[in-house]
Amino acid sequence: MLNLILVLMTLINGTADKAKSIYDYSFKTIDGQTVNFSSFKGKKLLIVNTASKCGYTKQYADLEKLHELYGDKVVLIAFPSGNFGGQEFEDNAQIKTFCTSTFNTSFTIAEKTEVKGAAISDLFKFLTTSENPDFTGEIKWNFEKFLINEEGKLVHRYRSAVNPLDNSITKNF
Repeated sequence: MLNLILVLMTLINGTADKAKSIYDYSFKTIDGQTVNFSSFKGKKLLIVNTASKCGYTKQYADLEKLHELYGDKVVLIAFPSGNFGGQEFEDNAQIKTFCTSTFNTSFTIAEKTEVKGAAISDLFKFLTTSENPDFTGEIKWNFEKFLINEEGKLVHRYRSAVNPLDNSITKNF
């Protein structure tokens, strides 16, 4: 009987821990403010893992342009990460200075985040395992993009080489 109770508790806890949408998560901005994704209910989101010293870093300019053109239709959030060849600065202040001075970014940037490996954040574990029509699995490189619909569901995922202003992304706005 005790074994049955333990099994049931494990099943219940395991189910309770599994998030169903992006709204079950929060993140810290580059300035240290906690933001709950639930505050974006009813809005589309584009989440991008970024890096300041990558061949794709120039996409920051196009991310800013996307924000300027479609900011009323989609919330853009960058998540800097050093998971790929250590191509990100060590501290958030350096990242913020680089992004704002080099690309004049005005969209939301999160604090430095683990997007793969043993220390992967819960958010990126959710994003990389969520079903979508494109693909699932580990992030391959910097500047992969995740499009979330107004209901908090991952609806498209794009590899690094897809430019933020590509029609395959912008047609969703």
